[in-house]
Amino acid sequence: MPYEPRVPSDSMPPGRAAMSVTWAALPFLTLGYATPFTFAAAALWRRSAHLTAASAAYIAVFVLMLTLLPGIDKEPGGTQGSVGVLTFLLAVVGCGHAFAIRRKVFDPHGLSGVDNEAAIEAVRRQRALRQKARALAAGDPGLAKELRIGRPDLPRQYNDGGLVDVNHAPAEALTLLPGVTPELAVKIERVRAETGGFMSAEELAALAGLPPALTSEVADYAVFIR
Repeated sequence: MPYEPRVPSDSMPPGRAAMSVTWAALPFLTLGYATPFTFAAAALWRRSAHLTAASAAYIAVFVLMLTLLPGIDKEPGGTQGSVGVLTFLLAVVGCGHAFAIRRKVFDPHGLSGVDNEAAIEAVRRQRALRQKARALAAGDPGLAKELRIGRPDLPRQYNDGGLVDVNHAPAEALTLLPGVTPELAVKIERVRAETGGFMSAEELAALAGLPPALTSEVADYAVFIR
């Protein structure tokens, strides 16, 4: 198994988590010189009152430090101590502050770990699998039966995307169709035995009393192998 570097990510993807850690570490890595710019950039990005106030405070400390720096040679003792304190505030306190809020900056709504695109792609893939399996069943019903298309009640290897063969699947499997209750599944099974099977979801609705509102949903998952 290949090694995958990890960072403290909470629910964030690795790339965004790494970016947030780098952002939070900048105050310490730059000895405080990047602190005001780090928070100012975050404030502009997120339009946050807290970040705006924090960046203003760090800018004030930074300006004060720059003002005192030229006086280190003239007054080494007091000035150097003051600059040291200000540097500590910018580098250490700023870094700790950044790490404490990095998730709020890079994932304010907690949505970074939500992969909706993957979910959409999975549904589209299942649709494509059903369409392909349904076309195969229409062209070669015998092969479809051997592959057990539409038979979730039987062990099989072929992925049909969740189809249910209304003409052969038992009542338990028929309940996997949208809106089909156990009672309705038993009725479909009984009508199927009396009529010899169905040709379409519309015929199923007419003969077995399927609620009209369910016809299109059932059609998406049903296959009628004769």
